[in-house]
Formats: sequence, structure tokens, C-alpha cells
Amino acid sequence: MTAIKQLTEQDRKARAEANDGLPTLGFEAGTPYDEYVGTAALHDLQHTVTDAPEELAFLVTTQVMELYFGLLRSEWRLAQRQLDEDDVNAATWTIRRTVRHFEALNAAWAALSWLTPAQFNTFRDALGEGSGFQSALYRHVDFLLGNKSEALIRPHRRNPEAHRELVEALHRPSLYDSVLAMLARAGHAIPTSVLERDLAAEYEPSAEVEAVWAEVYAGPLAPLAETLTDLAEQFSDWRYRHLMAVRRSMGAKPGSGGSSGLSWLERSMRREVFPELWTARTLM
Repeated sequence: MTAIKQLTEQDRKARAEANDGLPTLGFEAGTPYDEYVGTAALHDLQHTVTDAPEELAFLVTTQVMELYFGLLRSEWRLAQRQLDEDDVNAATWTIRRTVRHFEALNAAWAALSWLTPAQFNTFRDALGEGSGFQSALYRHVDFLLGNKSEALIRPHRRNPEAHRELVEALHRPSLYDSVLAMLARAGHAIPTSVLERDLAAEYEPSAEVEAVWAEVYAGPLAPLAETLTDLAEQFSDWRYRHLMAVRRSMGAKPGSGGSSGLSWLERSMRREVFPELWTARTLM
């Protein structure tokens, strides 16, 4: 990537005056926009495996989702560092930003809402065993939300970097773990059994944590609680839209990746993230 020449506010003002308010049309090499975005490389990534016209929309939508998964991972790692430093306000703003990312991610499903079984069948067989279930970045996002499972790392054993990152994510605190640790440092009665639990195991809801959230809603950390709830709701919406996209395009047929398809997704939807944020509402 060619180094982009940086401009100051004064530079931009002088350029606009020199151009009589019109955009600059001449550049020595490629446009700064193409250099920054990497448009040539980005648009070279769409390699369909059939001549079916519907496949390109399927591929582009999937790639857009992958980009958002990477963005969410980066943002939540930042939020965890902010929580570890007890900068709750900054962490809340970071997580709130990811709620907006999730809204855009969920909207991407609309690009496939028209896909009928007949249209999907024109290219589905050519995808072989390829399945979104195999996305390493989605699995990392899932782990960061607390949906831990060592078995789900196995598909990535032949990809050393992805496998290493997922093993690390499995044994590191989830975003929710980081929040609970911060609440404990702030004086809330998070049980030691929760703070010192096996981070690679699936999280088990706690009545004591539920009571803490009821207290939090009465204090200055309530915005964090509501932001986390917004995030959990967006994630639930993503899973629901995924379920509906599968139901619409292939019904209850087995999934390409070896699962039962629709029933597998229905079981996955029953796993709630940040569970006590929901049940604590009964105590308020």
C-alpha cells in the first residue's frame, strides 16, 4: 500500500480554494481513496464457483459479515482492556459502538432475504461442505460473548494461526467475565466461584450475580448494563435472522457442514448471553 499524503485542515482549505470548490480530478498515481480502502484487492476477492447469478450476492454478503466479525472482535478486545483499567465510561462507549455495528451486520441478512430454495439449489451443491459454522472469526466472536466450547475449535486444527487464537480465546475471559471482574473491583458482591471459575467452561448463571445486576441498575453503572443488554438483543436478532434465512432458502434440509441444519440453529438460539441481565429484571 502506497503511503497516503496526510493533509491538515489548512491544506484542505487551500485545495478547495485552488479548485474553486470542485473536487480534485488529477492524481500522480491511483486515487487516495482506492489506496486507502484497497478497492482493487477487495473486489478481487469475489471468486464464484458457479455461473448462477444468485451466488455473487451470497458470497459478497458472507464476506461483509466476515469483515464485521473482525471489527467486533477488535472492538470487544478494546472494551476488555478499558474494563481492566476500570475505565467504565470508555468501555461503555466502545460497546455501544458495537451495538451499531451489529445493527449493520443484522441488516446484511436482507441481501439474502429473497433467496428461494430453487435459487439456492443452483449453486449450493458446488459449495461442498462449506458452512458459516466453520468461520473462525464468528467462533471468536461467540467465545468473546461467553459461548465457550472446546469442541468447536476442532475444525480449525489445520489452520495454525486461527487455531492458536481460538485456543487463547477459549481460556481467556469473555467480555462478560471482564465486566463481572470490574464489578467485583468496584465493590459488588460477585461470588469468588464466578470470578475463579474455569474460563473455558460454559458460563452457569448465578443468583448472586443476578442480585448484583439489580443493584447496578439503581446506580451509576446502569448505562453499562443497558448497553450490554442492547448488545445481547442484537446478537439474538442476528441468530434469529440467520435461522429465518436458512428456513427460507432450504427449509429443514441437513446443513452443508454436517449439522441437522434448522434444528441445530434452533438449539443454538436457546443459549443466552449475559443471562443475569435478563433475569435480574424480575427483581427490579
